[in-house]
Amino acid sequence: MSNYAENVALLQDKVANHAFIRNVSKHRLPDGTLDVEGNLKLWNDGMQGFKKTPLWDKTPGWREDTALQGEPYLVFVPGNPNSPTILVAHGGGFSWRTGCEGPNAAWYFHQAGYNTAILSYRLLPYDRYASMADMQRAIRLLRANKEDFRIGDKIVVLGFSAGGMICGNCATHYDNGNASSKDTVEQYSSQPDACVVCYGAMSEVSFPQPFMMESPENDLFGDTPKDRFYLAPEKNVTPNCPPFFIWQTLSDDGRHGLCLAKALQDAGVPYELHIFEGGVHGLGMADGENDLAAEVPHIAEWGKLCTGWLEIHDLKGVVNDEKQ
Repeated sequence: MSNYAENVALLQDKVANHAFIRNVSKHRLPDGTLDVEGNLKLWNDGMQGFKKTPLWDKTPGWREDTALQGEPYLVFVPGNPNSPTILVAHGGGFSWRTGCEGPNAAWYFHQAGYNTAILSYRLLPYDRYASMADMQRAIRLLRANKEDFRIGDKIVVLGFSAGGMICGNCATHYDNGNASSKDTVEQYSSQPDACVVCYGAMSEVSFPQPFMMESPENDLFGDTPKDRFYLAPEKNVTPNCPPFFIWQTLSDDGRHGLCLAKALQDAGVPYELHIFEGGVHGLGMADGENDLAAEVPHIAEWGKLCTGWLEIHDLKGVVNDEKQ
């Protein structure tokens, strides 16, 4: 039995007790600004007790004034050794961590038979390249330590909002590893086997003023034309990219999914696209366990659609009672 097994029972308990849910009414301080400190404290408190795996021996560019967000890590939740691993990236606009899009989603896919890993990546004031580097490192780390985790090489990246944006970036920017690196982890490939983008605001390149556009001094899409182009997944798709599953709601602006889907179609990369009418941004699993307290049965079907799609690509989760 893996020494990560304790994370399973703890995750089940935390999700059942809504440990990572913070109602939207509490998202802002009296002056109207986001309560980033309160949000990060909720996440940190919820993560107490889990066995965590640091991503780096020394986090590149780490700043002591960002101690509240903590150095990046993952929480591995074992499922079946014969199943792929789904690396789950929360949303939060690169400012904070939305729990329903992290632990709650990880629990859903654990129940579907997958190994899951909850990624805690660097936030502002670190740039989006740092967040990408954390996900790339997490993919390599899982593969480099597959004997310890008792998993195979198959890694699926799945993210919501900002996390979905990072997934799109890492599914279009990757490498096969550096065989000559002294860091064993860096010898492994960072290419995911599939990418699941959940209402990610992908780009400001294909059309102006995208969803969640921030002020110029805090531009999530890149500070220069070169950055914006590099960070726009639809502009970096090649025929070698992994398959994509994309879903969003009309309120997220369907052009994000449509532009990415067109690029994938043009390159011959398999994909599935769902743009749901109704619903709003931030639904997570759309099962009521989210900061909006919104249960939308029609949109909640996305989880089953996703697992069915993964099976098409030989990435099926195997529930534990089927384990030999």
